[in-house]
Amino acid sequence: MPGSPHSHDAPAHVPVLLQPLLRAVAPVHGVWVDGTFGAGGYTRGLLAAGAGRVIAIDRDPLAFRMAESWIGDFAGRIDCVEDVFSSLDCHAQDVDGVVLDLGVSSMQLDQAERGFSFSRDGPLDMRMSQSGRSAADLVAELDEADLAEILYVYGEERASRRIARAIVRARAQTPITRTRQLSEIVESCLPRRRPGQSHPATRSFQALRIAVNDEYAELVGGLEAAERALRPGGKLAVVTFHSVDDRIVKRFLQARTDTGGGGSRHAPDRPQRAPQFTQAIRKAIGPDDDELAANPRARSARLRVAERTDAPPGQSDARSLGMPTLKGG
Repeated sequence: MPGSPHSHDAPAHVPVLLQPLLRAVAPVHGVWVDGTFGAGGYTRGLLAAGAGRVIAIDRDPLAFRMAESWIGDFAGRIDCVEDVFSSLDCHAQDVDGVVLDLGVSSMQLDQAERGFSFSRDGPLDMRMSQSGRSAADLVAELDEADLAEILYVYGEERASRRIARAIVRARAQTPITRTRQLSEIVESCLPRRRPGQSHPATRSFQALRIAVNDEYAELVGGLEAAERALRPGGKLAVVTFHSVDDRIVKRFLQARTDTGGGGSRHAPDRPQRAPQFTQAIRKAIGPDDDELAANPRARSARLRVAERTDAPPGQSDARSLGMPTLKGG
């Protein structure tokens, strides 16, 4: 029937940790924001679980074009907004819930022309919004020191200086415009991969993708925007796939659930304060064995959930949140 989660026109994509998320935020009702629409899996899951309407946000215009074959089944229940999720409170207020999935969309990774993957040759792009400076632009324009800093800070690449030097040397001979070109340059700087190890270019590609899309600042901005948009009692659910992202979310929620006090002989009493969120479950929720068997990609996924109070929104400090920042940032 129209609007059914099993509609024949609906995509087969099932997002990571969907069922644990729905259980953690139950009961689902009212208006929700899916700040990272992607292939639409969380939006469909929320509607099937009882949400009356979902405001679906994605900075990638391709996301909504790919959903055209099925999104009409939910006419009047999905509002599509092309924007970054750090601006979600500009499009929604007093909502019952916000979901953010911080994984890179499979539709982006699977399309060689988007330039996200070192395993598929394509233009060195990596722009989620398909606008602004591309990875090829950064590789062509940044000096060796700035390239090395991006690789080290955003990719935790220990060979960052060696790789940056090789990039600068290679681009002096010919422009680096393809993913395979960059992948081969990185591989030439690192030891041969052993069985079971990740691809040598993994960290470098991650670093450039984060820089191109300003992902860490976007994450903090998205958490703050969700805080401003949620009504008292509204739920925030965030799924991460990387330890740095999870650390930022964890520290954000620790700061927002802190009530002050708790002094000791080693530290003075702190003023009591009203927290912006409460957490029934403070530990991150991971996938169970069944989900891991069905989707190995879920192995690194972590879900954190919190409930909004009526306290005014707080302030965030990038350093206290453990957000990696460049020297000039």
